[in-house]
Amino acid sequence: MESLMSGLRAAAEPTRLRLLALCAHGELTVTELTQILGQSQPRVSRHLKLLCESGLVARFREGTSAFYRLAEQGANGDLARTLVDLIPADDPTLSRDLERLEAVKSNRAEAAAAYFRANAARWNQIRSLYVAESAVEAAVLELLGEDALDDLLDIGTGTGRLLEILAPRIRRGVGIDLSREMLAFARSALEKVEARHCQVRHADMYSLPFASGSFDAVTIHQVLHFAEEPEVAVAEAARVLRPGGRLVLVDFLPHELEFLRAEHQHRRLGFAAEEVGRWFAQARLAEERHLALKGDPLTVGLWLARHEKV
Repeated sequence: MESLMSGLRAAAEPTRLRLLALCAHGELTVTELTQILGQSQPRVSRHLKLLCESGLVARFREGTSAFYRLAEQGANGDLARTLVDLIPADDPTLSRDLERLEAVKSNRAEAAAAYFRANAARWNQIRSLYVAESAVEAAVLELLGEDALDDLLDIGTGTGRLLEILAPRIRRGVGIDLSREMLAFARSALEKVEARHCQVRHADMYSLPFASGSFDAVTIHQVLHFAEEPEVAVAEAARVLRPGGRLVLVDFLPHELEFLRAEHQHRRLGFAAEEVGRWFAQARLAEERHLALKGDPLTVGLWLARHEKV
């Protein structure tokens, strides 16, 4: 009862109710919220602090910035969504706020697109060496099956593409990456398809900021060839899986294209199935399927493993 009263008191103020409505439409920084509301940053920050303390809004650090979104967990996560749903859709103040929000999102999308254009040639060069990405994505969907998933983690999410294609099948999706530029692109891409149940975070795959047993499925797509210790990343992915949860790993099979190491920072030139199998065994993962999509000259390997129930 006290938690409920705290949430209601925090929301019972016009600006904070507007902030709740905006945070329900995606992740926003204090600067962006200040632009939309037309209020000073200290004032907006104070309101956000109260909303966070009451459990209605969640705050996530990303470098020097902090992003805010409607709370998904905790006692007042459901209350936050209920309050937002009660705001009349034709409210003139909310309508103006949402118009300004679209302008903020457009600016964010243009910045992300500029980053993509600057790096597109480098990415396209690598993609031309193996089968079409659509074939890889179809194989990932096949391995995960058609059953709905509650919680999915995409490690090294990059552009957020896997979250985008898996969004219809999951209740909640989280992508992590070390590149803030890629996170900005992924955030914009997810907003375009209105995947509001998906979010991206700045985090290290060797030390995931999640409790053990937090996810039903984990994907690691074309990430481990950059890793110094890929087996450690697999073990950490296994740690956050629930018993019976699934891991889908996608990477190249062994090859001899040294220029990928010299020009694209690939630490490893692919992985043999036997090596991946050892990682799974060490992490208490039972391998269930292995696919190979042969390209020219690279072959993409896909593995499905399941967390062994204790």
